[in-house]
Amino acid sequence: MSNQTTVTEFLLLGFSDVRELQILHFMVFLVLYLAALTGNLLIIIAIALDHHLHTPMYFFLMSLSILDLGSISVTIPKSMANSLMNTRSISYAGCVTQVFFLIFFAGANFALLTIMAYDRYVAICKPLNYKTIVNRTACVQMAASAGISVILYSSLHTGNTFLITFCGGNMVDQFFCEIPQLLKLACSNSYLSEVGVIEFGVCLTLSCFVFIIVTYVQIFTTVLRIPSEQGRHKTFSTCLPHLIVISMFLSTVVFAHMKPISSSPSALDLVVAVLYSVLPPVMNPIIYSIRNKEIKASLRKLTGWRLFNKN
Repeated sequence: MSNQTTVTEFLLLGFSDVRELQILHFMVFLVLYLAALTGNLLIIIAIALDHHLHTPMYFFLMSLSILDLGSISVTIPKSMANSLMNTRSISYAGCVTQVFFLIFFAGANFALLTIMAYDRYVAICKPLNYKTIVNRTACVQMAASAGISVILYSSLHTGNTFLITFCGGNMVDQFFCEIPQLLKLACSNSYLSEVGVIEFGVCLTLSCFVFIIVTYVQIFTTVLRIPSEQGRHKTFSTCLPHLIVISMFLSTVVFAHMKPISSSPSALDLVVAVLYSVLPPVMNPIIYSIRNKEIKASLRKLTGWRLFNKN
């Protein structure tokens, strides 16, 4: 345990030691971060201000945008600051904070996507009972239950991670504090309890995934029974953005964590980490607004508001 207390900071993996490339990295991440902030804030403001969008589906969509803002803010700003200041250090407390919020936002994101699948199931398979089953109280209760559960799991996961004894130095082979990379620094057998927590998390994730699959099987069955082709297309189009977001979220996370952990850092590890930590928050607002007439109309109204007042 004494070795653990001597670790006062960790060294994160830099994208380059060349100053010009560090500035380029800062600029690229700045553009991506601003794009994510702008897209998600527009979604949040549009839904909050347009009373026509005060429905369960848009409540969950606004919650997803809030989570996306949080998730990208955990890793990107610190990496940008390190590149700008030509350093790689992160404090012990900063690393603990990153791990906690990374787990929280990832878990809350997937829990919310699971709830959104249930919302689509009720809307399509039980439309007559939709307002009774998915009312405002039910939405708040589902979101709150998911949030509390994820906070408890994040606390357990983070606590177990930093109870291990670090014997492998303090160099984290990633541009943020990632648990698999931290476990590489652990003394032998000191991380077994954390492995148990990870397995528990995998079981929960698989349960949610199975629930989503079963839900969409029933949704597709119902959609295929709709007599008109236009009706089938319209109904399916409400599910398509959600399916794309789930697919992107799961594919990037699974690919990042299922591939073997290399003994030395590689360009592939960095690229994959950027994909699963940056791509979803940047792309989700685009995916949900590009085929959604209500969101597009609200965004047009929102972005043209000042101009309209001047006229």
